[in-house]
Amino acid sequence: MKPFCFADGKIIPTESATIHPMDLGLIRGYGIFDFFRTVNQSPLFLEHYLDRFITSAEKTFLPLPYSREQLREIISVLIEKNDLTNGGLRMVLSGGVSENHFSPAEGKLFIFAESLSLPSEEKYQNGIKLLSLEYVRAIADIKTTNYTLPVWHSVNWKRLGAEDVLYHWNGWVSESSRSNFFIVKNGVLHTPDQHILLGITRKQILGIAKNVVIRPISLEEVWEADEAFITSTTKILLPVTQLDERKIGSGRPGPVTLDILEKFRELERETVA
Repeated sequence: MKPFCFADGKIIPTESATIHPMDLGLIRGYGIFDFFRTVNQSPLFLEHYLDRFITSAEKTFLPLPYSREQLREIISVLIEKNDLTNGGLRMVLSGGVSENHFSPAEGKLFIFAESLSLPSEEKYQNGIKLLSLEYVRAIADIKTTNYTLPVWHSVNWKRLGAEDVLYHWNGWVSESSRSNFFIVKNGVLHTPDQHILLGITRKQILGIAKNVVIRPISLEEVWEADEAFITSTTKILLPVTQLDERKIGSGRPGPVTLDILEKFRELERETVA
């Protein structure tokens, strides 16, 4: 964590940030967050992240006592005070202290500045392994703080040589625990349409790619795909070359995946230029 954060309505030392022990964010796991990167001290795709954060607050019935303009200003000050050239900013809105310890209340807004390490170049060159996991994330279209199952399940990932999981239910895949999912078949991109968070990186990929079909995708189609990859703020675009113990396509990152990754990096450079 960087030295300064936003809490209690002002910029304070990060080590001084506190939350009430009866906040619903702690006792019920109820809250929202969002996370975006800074590149050359510029917040990448900021307006898209603010759109999602503000919408998440509305959908979870959590009051957000700051306007979009105020949030922009707070973020700008934090980037400058923390000298956050290439890092990340995490916005968290807690569920609040409720009279009945259950209903959403007036929560507390935190904005933290963080260091950020992207995946190793080896993962982009060689691809990663995912583990299939039968699960549907609750209210998937909202970026909630409830990551209980993947945090618990992650103990297995390292042991099995996996980067993450791929959720599926009744034979249909949705997303990874912190990423959106794509397959490539005959040069065409396909991505799931249900039980997913509408990722900001996913949104940029949909704009970059020429041929994308948004539709239900079966687990069997993943194993039969030519290529696959995941997208997220912190991973950008990682080729997926193995699901469980079966390889996908050639078992190496494919040309469509690598081409989209390069185009996204070009878009990133143009955005912060």
